[in-house]
Amino acid sequence: MRMFTPAVFLLLACCMPPAGAVLPDHAVAFIYHRFGDDRYPSTDTTVQQFTAQLDWLAANHYQVWALPQIVQYLQAGKPIPDHVVAITVDDAFQSFYEHGYPLLKARGWPFTVFVSTGSVDGHASDFMSWDELREMAQHGASYGDHTVDHGHLPFRLRAETDLAWADRIRADIENAQSRLQTELGKGTNADPKLFAYPYGEFTEELAKLVNGLGFVAFGQQAGVMSAPLDGRALPRFPIDEHYGDVQGFALRAAALPLPIKSLTPWDPELRGNNPPRLEVDLQPAAVPAEALHCFLNGPPMRIEWLDADKARFALRSDTAIAEGRGRYNCTALVNGRYYWYSHMWLQPPR
Repeated sequence: MRMFTPAVFLLLACCMPPAGAVLPDHAVAFIYHRFGDDRYPSTDTTVQQFTAQLDWLAANHYQVWALPQIVQYLQAGKPIPDHVVAITVDDAFQSFYEHGYPLLKARGWPFTVFVSTGSVDGHASDFMSWDELREMAQHGASYGDHTVDHGHLPFRLRAETDLAWADRIRADIENAQSRLQTELGKGTNADPKLFAYPYGEFTEELAKLVNGLGFVAFGQQAGVMSAPLDGRALPRFPIDEHYGDVQGFALRAAALPLPIKSLTPWDPELRGNNPPRLEVDLQPAAVPAEALHCFLNGPPMRIEWLDADKARFALRSDTAIAEGRGRYNCTALVNGRYYWYSHMWLQPPR
């Protein structure tokens, strides 16, 4: 068994659920990209980090479930035990087949790969082959749709109409689904149908299109899946070399969903309202107000409480969101575990 430092053992003790706590049905999903490929540290996880993370899950009796099973349980309102996680991998890079997959196969743990089919069909050197994907299906792999072209889906091409944009995006998603089922079997990604937004970029308009095609969609913003399931853009904790240490991984694995009743706006797309204002309505007395902290790339943001019970609050950054993606991240440490929510903002290119 892998040896952990005293600091990690202290962390393990802090992450046990509080006695008598009633927790919502929830599960944590992690998102990975490359493994053991130090050319891309922002999307790479070292083999040593991944090994330590899997060892930690085993040592602490976490259950690793297949992502489709978690989605089915949350959709049906079936109970999920505490400490369930899912392992997801975007793009189908060859480095996962070489370095990540063997470690999961050895443990018999399931995982989901969201496949960018155009790169696989094009025999790109950094990507797996269909034969390798078929092999992994025999050893715990399930698959999801990640488009053919892996483009920035919310953005229009030059002079593209709204109708032409919708037709293009719909074809990109449906053609990828068709390729998955042609190469990996008709039952692949069928029930439920899972989709991951390239780069984690989505808008309300795009989410409606994706859901309208029958997909449950995933982003790349931090947070915890929970019931009732909102399938527009489910959260996953991104893991890379910078966020791959065991201590940080343990905190994320033990995270709980911030109990949000509603928020305004849900749509991340910014249309002149930059910096954006976010209003959040929490379940009453869900978390102590003094425990809540929110951030945007630096010091804590000012939380504006909107009611005497401190169940509603607003956030607005002092600085504008830069072109591309930004996030308001909110956490509340209660009884040794973090309640977590991340709201993505998307600033279109000018």
